[in-house]
Amino acid sequence: MAAFKTLDDLTDIAGKRVLVRVDLNVPVAGGKVTDTTRIERVAPTILELSKKGAKVILLAHFGRPKGEPVADMSLSLIVTAVNEVLGRKIIFASDCIGPEAEQTIAGMANGDILLLENTRFHKGEEKNEAAFTEALAKNGDIFVNDAFSAAHRAHASTEGLAHHLPAYAGRTMQEELEALEKGLGNPARPVVAIVGGAKVSTKIDLLMNLVRQVDALVIGGGMANTFLAAKGVNVGKSLCEHDLADTANQIMIEAASAGCAIVLPVDGVVAREFKAGAANEVVDIDKIPADAMVLDVGPKSIEAINDWISRAATLVWNGPLGAFEIEPFDRATAAAARHAADRTKAGKLTSVAGGGDTVAALNHAGVADDFSYVSTAGGAFLEWMEGKELPGVSVLSKTA
Repeated sequence: MAAFKTLDDLTDIAGKRVLVRVDLNVPVAGGKVTDTTRIERVAPTILELSKKGAKVILLAHFGRPKGEPVADMSLSLIVTAVNEVLGRKIIFASDCIGPEAEQTIAGMANGDILLLENTRFHKGEEKNEAAFTEALAKNGDIFVNDAFSAAHRAHASTEGLAHHLPAYAGRTMQEELEALEKGLGNPARPVVAIVGGAKVSTKIDLLMNLVRQVDALVIGGGMANTFLAAKGVNVGKSLCEHDLADTANQIMIEAASAGCAIVLPVDGVVAREFKAGAANEVVDIDKIPADAMVLDVGPKSIEAINDWISRAATLVWNGPLGAFEIEPFDRATAAAARHAADRTKAGKLTSVAGGGDTVAALNHAGVADDFSYVSTAGGAFLEWMEGKELPGVSVLSKTA
């Protein structure tokens, strides 16, 4: 990963207008923010710049308004929550460009924090149009990107601004990039990846990239059924993409060529219905009843997965091993997560995890805080694992 500039490279910023791209796309119900995690993650960057006397101008999107103002996607809805997290009263402007934004910025004192209205209320944001980007840049002296979760999009506020203003990574972006470098960029070996979830079709690029990057690839969830079926296993009524047998076989061929071990379940927890507390049994993977479905990996598989985690120096995790949302099919995911957390706390493992279901699963297991790093970035994290260039990151390179 190329070197990038951080807030440590910023000096004498008192009085400077700093445009800070943040992720404030938080869940709202009944007019109130229900989860402030994303606000909490960007707070250190905002407060550091403010304490140094910068005029901190926040840029963010909220929902998908498709280039038009939408009342229930206004960032005004989250001002109270931002105030509470920061412990500061922020200013709000009802547009991100134009006279109101300019006048509000002109009236800011050093250290003030201003939240501009949803950048996606303008069509030029997602199209990265030059005129819109220039209008945004007009309001700042420096650009700080602290929204890794939006870095896979080449939008005006994530990529375009870096071509007009000196660009730096905020603390959250810096933490994410440093964690990802330890995960796959320049990891300690052996490297083990756990990839789960429902479908192979959504993770073909990811799997193809990982088999060339890691020493062992553990495949769980519904995805594992597709690989097992490709090997001739009868998976009964389990979720399975039978039409992707050739793809699964090609991934296994690529893995063998690259010296990457593919770790598939050797036993499974099966049930006849998909509901909490459903009658279930553990069977060897070649003895799945025709009228049953695999909803979790079994104890012998958990033991094998934990053995790989014990051997690993680095673990990268995306996706649960089973239907963790309902008991008792959460056991394998929880067991592996706890083992990885124990190894991490003992200083024997660097563990990096990400993706919405993954975060939920680790929280369910009660170990999210014990991993080396848990990314909330979703699509950006997945594209990084796929080996794709992220526009909002590459533009921060010192050589950009």
